[in-house]
Amino acid sequence: MHNFISEDKIEKAIIEVFVNNLGYRHINCQHTDITGRTDEKDVVIKPLLRAKLAYLNPQLPESVVDQAFEELCRTRFDQSELSVNRELYGLIKNGVPLEIENKEGKKEPVTVRVISFEEQNVDKNDYLVVSQLWVQGPYIRRRPDLIVYINGLPVIFIELKNSNIALRNAYDDNLINYRKDIPLLFHYNVICMISNGLETKVGSFNAGFEHFFNWLRPENEKEFPDKQRIQQYGVSLDYAVLGLCEKNRLLDYLEHFIMYYNDQVKIAAKNHQFLGVNNAVDHFSLRLQHDAAGTDSGNKGKLGVFWHTQGSGKSFSMVFFTQKIFRKFRGNFTFLIVTDRDDLDSQIYRNFLGAGAFTKNVKCRPKNSEDLREMLGTNTRYIFTLIQKFRYPKGQVYPVLSTRNDIVVIVDEAHRTQYKDLAENMRIGLPNAQYIAFTGTPLLGSKQLTQDWFGKTISEYNFKQSIEDEATVPLFYHKRVPEVLLQNDDIDEDLAEIVSDENLTDEQQVKLEQEFSREMEVIKRDDRLETIARDIVYHFPRRGYLGKGMVITIDKFTAVRMYDKVKRLWEEEKRKLQRQINETKDLEEKEESKRILDWMRKTDMAVVVSEEAGEEEKFFKQGLHIKPHRERMMTSDENGQELEDKFKNPKDPLQLVFVCSMWLTGFDAPTVSTLYLDKPMKDHTLMQTIARANRVTDHVIFDKPKKNGLIVDYYNVFRNLKKAFASYGGGKIDTADGNTGELPVREKDQLYVLLHDAISQCEQWCNERGIDLHKIETSDILFSKLSLFDEYTDIILSNEEDKRQFMVYDNTIDALYEACKPEIFGRRKEFPLAVIIHYLRAVIDGRADRGNLDSAKRRISQLLDESIIAQDEPINTAADSILEDSPYYIKAWKQIDLSKLNIEKLREEYQQAPYKNIEIADLRSFITDKLQQMIGRNTTRISFAQKLKEIIDRYNSGNSSNENYFDDLMDFVQQMKEEEMRAAREGLTDAELELFDLLKKDNLTKDEEQRVKLAAKSLLHKLKEEKPTVFITDWYKDNQTRFQVLGAIKRVLNDTLPDSYDRAIYSTKCDVVFDHFLTMAQRGIA
Repeated sequence: MHNFISEDKIEKAIIEVFVNNLGYRHINCQHTDITGRTDEKDVVIKPLLRAKLAYLNPQLPESVVDQAFEELCRTRFDQSELSVNRELYGLIKNGVPLEIENKEGKKEPVTVRVISFEEQNVDKNDYLVVSQLWVQGPYIRRRPDLIVYINGLPVIFIELKNSNIALRNAYDDNLINYRKDIPLLFHYNVICMISNGLETKVGSFNAGFEHFFNWLRPENEKEFPDKQRIQQYGVSLDYAVLGLCEKNRLLDYLEHFIMYYNDQVKIAAKNHQFLGVNNAVDHFSLRLQHDAAGTDSGNKGKLGVFWHTQGSGKSFSMVFFTQKIFRKFRGNFTFLIVTDRDDLDSQIYRNFLGAGAFTKNVKCRPKNSEDLREMLGTNTRYIFTLIQKFRYPKGQVYPVLSTRNDIVVIVDEAHRTQYKDLAENMRIGLPNAQYIAFTGTPLLGSKQLTQDWFGKTISEYNFKQSIEDEATVPLFYHKRVPEVLLQNDDIDEDLAEIVSDENLTDEQQVKLEQEFSREMEVIKRDDRLETIARDIVYHFPRRGYLGKGMVITIDKFTAVRMYDKVKRLWEEEKRKLQRQINETKDLEEKEESKRILDWMRKTDMAVVVSEEAGEEEKFFKQGLHIKPHRERMMTSDENGQELEDKFKNPKDPLQLVFVCSMWLTGFDAPTVSTLYLDKPMKDHTLMQTIARANRVTDHVIFDKPKKNGLIVDYYNVFRNLKKAFASYGGGKIDTADGNTGELPVREKDQLYVLLHDAISQCEQWCNERGIDLHKIETSDILFSKLSLFDEYTDIILSNEEDKRQFMVYDNTIDALYEACKPEIFGRRKEFPLAVIIHYLRAVIDGRADRGNLDSAKRRISQLLDESIIAQDEPINTAADSILEDSPYYIKAWKQIDLSKLNIEKLREEYQQAPYKNIEIADLRSFITDKLQQMIGRNTTRISFAQKLKEIIDRYNSGNSSNENYFDDLMDFVQQMKEEEMRAAREGLTDAELELFDLLKKDNLTKDEEQRVKLAAKSLLHKLKEEKPTVFITDWYKDNQTRFQVLGAIKRVLNDTLPDSYDRAIYSTKCDVVFDHFLTMAQRGIA
C-alpha cells in the first residue's frame, strides 16, 4: 500500500521544483490576489502582458503594441472552443500581425512578438506559476490549483488530487467542469497536467482521458523512471514538470509540438514524440555541420532510422519533424515522402494535409516520373511519391533528377522495396539528398540492412514501451486453430514472404502453385473456412468491447469467399437468436439474446482488396463475384463517405472488413479491437498487422471503454509472433525453443489469471472491513442476500475514500470480465464473486432495485420518492442482475417538488434507520438531482452548489460525524425548499426571478426593489416580443446580431432601472445580462 500524500503536499513540493529547479516566479493567491488583475473574470494578467509586449517589441510605437494587446485580450464568443484556442495559439506562436504607417505614409506589415523563442533570449520572457487563483466564469467561480503563465498568458493548467484519489477524478470532476465553468482560461491553454502524485498525465484541454499520456522521461528516451520512488514519494509530477516546463523545453514544445488536425482535434506531442523528433532534428543539424566541414563523409546523406512502433503516432512525428526544420533552419528544403503502396501514400498525404502542412490546392503528388523530376526542380515543400516511380528499364543507368543538397527523403516503413533496384535508382537520381527512415519495423537480419542504407538508429520506441506508457493498448492473443490444418508449427518463411504481397507476380504465382500446393489446399479447404466463418459469427457479436474487426485472409479470393460465408451464417445466427428469444423462459438469456440480435441487425461488413486487370474473369473462375464489391469500394455513399471513411468512423455500422493485404500498414482506425488472422505471416508484416488493434480511443460502446486489443489466430502464427517481438517489440527470447516470459502480447488465458488476482485483492480489501462476500454467495434466502448487500453498502459508504477504492476494484474486475468474453460465458462458475461485486457496486450507486422486500429498511428513500411528481418508467436490464427476482434498473427522476417533502418526518426516520450511511447517500443523491434542476432554472443559485460542496468536504475531512452530516444536509434541504418558493413570494416566474437576481444590487429600498422586478419583467417581455428580429438563429456567432441583442437589453434597462443605478452599475448590469443570454445561446437554450 502506497503512502498517503495530500494534494497540499504535492502542490507545495512542485512549486519548489518550479522555483528552485526551473527559476520560475511564484504567487500564492489563496488569500489575496496579488497578480495585478483588476477583475476576477480576467484569465490573462493584463499589466504583465502589456509590459512584456512593450519589452519584446521596443522598435514599435505604443499604439501598435496596444493594438496587439487588445487583440490578444479580445473575447471571441462567436467561435468554437477549439477554433478560439487555435487562433490564440497562432498569435502566441507567430506573433500578432498588424500594419504600421511608415515615413512615406504607406502601410506596411509588422508582427508584434508575444514570446521570445530564441534559445539565447529565453530569459526575456516572464515565467510565473500561480497557485489557488480565483477565476470568475459566466455563473460560477473556480479556483484551479496551479496555472503556469508565460508573459501573463495562462499556457498550462495543473490540477492536483490526493494520492488516494483516482487520477480519473481530476479529469472528470475538475477539468471537465472547469472547461464548462471558466471557459476563457482554456482559450489560451497549450497543455493540461493532472496528477495525484503517484500518477501524472498530460494532454490537450479537449482530449478524452484516454488521450492524456505519461511524461516520465524528462531528457533522454533511454531513461527508466524509478517507479518504486514514484510510488513511495509520489513524485510523478516532478518528472513531467522537469521534462516539460524547463524553460527551453517548454518554449520548444509550445513552438513546434502542437497541431490542429482537420480543424477538429488538437494534437499535443507525447513524451516519446517530443524526445524522438528532437533527436532527429539534432542529427539533422549535426549532418549539416559535417557536410559544411567535409567531415564524416562515410555517413553522407544518412540521417538515421526513426524506429517508433506502430500506433505510437509516427506519422504525426514526421509532421513535427518537418515543421521544426522549416522553422529553425534556413533553406528552401523539399521533403520527399516515399512509400511503396498506394494506400500508404494516400494515408500519409492525408495526415500531412489534415495537420495543416499545406492546403488542398498545392500540387505535391506527381503523376509519373517526369512529373516527379519537374517538381524536384522547384521549391515545393512537400512531395509524396511511390518508390515505383523510380522504375527504369533494366540495363540502363538511371538519370540524375536533381543535385540539390536540400532535399530530405523520408522513407515510410523501410522494407524490402527500399533495398532493391528502385532504391538504388532513387539514390542515383538524388545523389546529394539526405535520407531518413521512419519505421515501426525496420528490416533486420545479419546484415542490418536498414542501418547500412540510412545510418544508425536515432530514436527507438518499441512495442513494449508504448504499452507501458499507455500510448497503445495491450494486446491479447487467442489461438483458435481449426482441426483441419497441417500440423506444422514452423510456418514456411518463403510462403509467408510470398503471400505478404496482394498482387503476385507471375513468378510468385508459379512458385506458390508448385512449391506450396499442399499448404494452400489445406488453408483454403471449404470445410476449414466454413468452420472459421462459423466461429467468427459466434465470437464477433459476443465480445466485451464491440469495436471494429478485420478478417485477414491468405489471398483476395479467400477474402471474398469468407465474406460470402460469414454473411450467410450471420443471417442464420440472427434467425437462431430470434427463436431463442421466443422460446426461452430465462429473462437473463432473453435480454442477452435481444442485445446481440439488435447489434447484429445494425452491423455492416465489406471486402477491401486491391484492383487488378482482368479480375472479374479471375474471380469468376473461382466461382466468385468481385464486381459488387469493387463497385462498393469505388463509390461513396450519399454523404460522400468512402469505405475507408466509414470504417474509421466509430459510429458507422461498417464493423467488419475482409482483407488480405490492404489496410494492414499505415492505416489508423482506433476502434478496431479484434483481428481474425488466417494467413501465414512473419516479422515486420506480422507486427504491422497486429498493430491495427493497439490504438487508443476514448470512444465508449455500450458504456464499455476499449482497454485492449485481441488477436484471434486461426493459422498458428504464435511462434512467429514471439520471434517478431524479440526483434521489434522489446521482448526477449530466453530459451532455445523460443519461449519467453516477457512478451508484450500475452495469451488470452492470462486474462483469467488477472481477473482472479483482481477479485482476490478486492475480496481481501473487503475482508479487512468486515465484508464477507462469500456470505452472499452461500446464502440461499433472497431476503438475507438483500440484507447483506445493504449492510455491506453501508460499510463502504462510511467514507468517500472507501467508496472510490471499491469502485476502482469493480471497474478493474468489470473490464477484465468484459475482455474475457465470450469464452467466460462457459466459465462463470469459476468467478462467482465477480458478479456479486458488480451488483454490490450497483447497490452503492443506487441502480439496483430489490422490489418491496427491503422496503421497511429504506424509509428515507420512500419519503424522498413521495416528492417525485413525475418519473420515467424503469429501464429493465434484468440480464445484469445476479438475483432472479430482483430486476436491475436505472431511475430517471424528472421533477422533484420540495413542498411535498416532510422534513421533520425525514429526521425521525433517520434515527430509526439501520443503515445510516445508505440513507445519507440517498439523501445526498436526491439533493444533487434537485439542485441541478434548480440551477437549471436559475443560474444565480450556483452558490448553493458551493454550500453543498463545503458540507461534503467537511464530512470527508473527518470534521463532521454522521449525525452532524445528516443535520447539515437537512438544513440545506430546508434552505433549498425556501429558495424554491421564493419566486412565488416575489410574485415572479422562474425566468423573471433569474433576471431579477442578476440585476439587483446591495442596499436597495423596497421601492427600488419593486422597480428592479419590473425591469426584469419588462426585459423578458420585450425580448420575447422581439425574438424573431433580435434572437435570430445563431445570433451569438455574428458581431452585428450580438450588438442588436446588447442594444435591446440596454434600451429596456435604461428605461426601467432605478436612478440609484449610476452609469457604471448600469453598464455592468447590461454586460451581466448579455453574458447570461449569450451563454444560454451557446448552450442551445436561447
